[in-house]
Formats: sequence, structure tokens, C-alpha cells
Amino acid sequence: MTRKVYSKLVRDRIPEYIRSKGENAVSHVIPEAERLPAVLRKIEEEASELVSAPPEKRAEELADVLELLHAIADHSRIPWDDVLKIKERKRDERGGFENGIVLDYTG
Repeated sequence: MTRKVYSKLVRDRIPEYIRSKGENAVSHVIPEAERLPAVLRKIEEEASELVSAPPEKRAEELADVLELLHAIADHSRIPWDDVLKIKERKRDERGGFENGIVLDYTG
């Protein structure tokens, strides 16, 4: 069997899932101080996957990004309700992204 090296953050139950399929999975838990930087790197990876995902896979990729957003808030000790309140305030003040407006220039 060929060893495939990942060395990246994965969902908590991924090693268990791999083992349940009869495969070997070696993993370790990173120290608390390394978790937020790892999650921030992972969201870049998942955002890239979302951008390139076909339409039928977007919901799955959005779920991964949302899970990571929750993890960033948790590690930053920001209550998710605060994030949602800020989101709504910004939407009320500046709008959302539904209309596809591109700012060409100012001044």
C-alpha cells in the first residue's frame, strides 16, 4: 500500500471514518496555540474548493466553509450571535451582494 501524506487539518472524525473503511490513518492533535492559524489556512483551501466546485457540489463546500467560520469564531472567542448581528447591521447599512454591483472607480 502506498502512503499518502496530507499534513493538513481535517474534520475531527475523519481519522475514525478512514479506519472504519479498513484503512490506516495516523493523526495527531495540534496544540491550542496552533489551531487558529491552522483553521485560517484551511478556510483558504475550502474557499478555493468552493470557487471551483460544480453547482451540484456547492452546498457541500458551503457547509465546509460555514463549519470553519464557526471554528474561527470559537477560537477567537467571538459569539456566533455577535457575528450574525454584525452581518445584519452591515446588510442594513451597506446592503448584501445579491445585485452584482461592481465599483469601477471613485473620485
